[in-house]
Amino acid sequence: MIRAWPGEGGHRNAVTGLDVLAEIGTGLALSHLDSISRKVKFKALRARAQEKVQEVADGLGLTAEQLADRLVPAFGLDADGAMTLDYGPRRFTVGFDEQLKPFVVDEAGKVRKALPKPGAKDDPELAPAAHKAFAALKKDVRGAASDALLRLERALVTGRRWTAAEFRTYLVGHPLVGHLARRLVWLAEDGGGTASFRVAEDGTFADAADETFVLPEAARVGIAHPLHLGDSLPAWAEVFADYEILQPFEQLTRPVHVLTDAEREGYRLERFEGLDVPFGTLLALVRRGWERGQPLDAGLERWISRRADGWHLVINLSPGIAVGAVDATGDTQRLTAVWLAPRPDDHRPSPPAPLRLGDLAPVTASEILTDLAALAGAAV
Repeated sequence: MIRAWPGEGGHRNAVTGLDVLAEIGTGLALSHLDSISRKVKFKALRARAQEKVQEVADGLGLTAEQLADRLVPAFGLDADGAMTLDYGPRRFTVGFDEQLKPFVVDEAGKVRKALPKPGAKDDPELAPAAHKAFAALKKDVRGAASDALLRLERALVTGRRWTAAEFRTYLVGHPLVGHLARRLVWLAEDGGGTASFRVAEDGTFADAADETFVLPEAARVGIAHPLHLGDSLPAWAEVFADYEILQPFEQLTRPVHVLTDAEREGYRLERFEGLDVPFGTLLALVRRGWERGQPLDAGLERWISRRADGWHLVINLSPGIAVGAVDATGDTQRLTAVWLAPRPDDHRPSPPAPLRLGDLAPVTASEILTDLAALAGAAV
């Protein structure tokens, strides 16, 4: 109802609903609040939900991302991230693929995407209950899976770090998220040194040579970007290929881009200016962490931006995106200026010295250029 109310003229009701979720305060209620803050299509409601999440997080002494880690339900899974479905004379085990979509494995080891319906030989009470439990699990996991995938890819892009204790508890040790942790390459930063490792099926850690890796308790842990892996990238690609490990999003095969020498010294990315890009391709950037600008005259959003190491990478648009009718101003948007700015305002870009694109972290610059390259590839 909270998600639907703004579209029915009930924004105030929806805002009150956010307060109710925060007051209920259970893990389930707060997980819904967190999901609304990230995914609901109504911008004003999403912003208010983000404020409420931050209020709750502040009260607990956590960041919003740390709070989200703690709100992922276990969904009745066991410590290994599995679930046994008992039909009486036969049993099935629930597993999850790289997108956290559940599947079942029968006692002969055959993988099934769907659980068979109870038969005449199955227990009349156990089998229907197990079949119902699997249907509920598929439905309940869908939202949490989507949120977890987005949060981890965002952590890769932004360089988020966890303490070793947080990593063990909320990632490796979580019954659901642990399935994702085992499909990624991780970095451990300790005392100025950096090492890469993965999580094996038994929960232990291994390096690119498949030797045991000991995670220091004082380490800070993050998701490795190809730029972090350097010469070890081919070895990691080989390990994942050998073990047939599919990744939840692009990591080892993630594109890497670098600024030109001239771009490093400036604040504009002129090679992307003047492109005419389909508005659908442009709006797809929002899912990758970009933010639409504030509506100005005639309800037009004349820029889109993303945070970049404390600054903002801004794309000025013409004619602008019409609020409530994104295609009302035509099928394409022209990128009139692409620049690094102190804030995402709609004005003529002027030299914001001492800002330099070369001061951005290499991963930040690569991710920005990846997104811009996608726009260039779709330009008409």
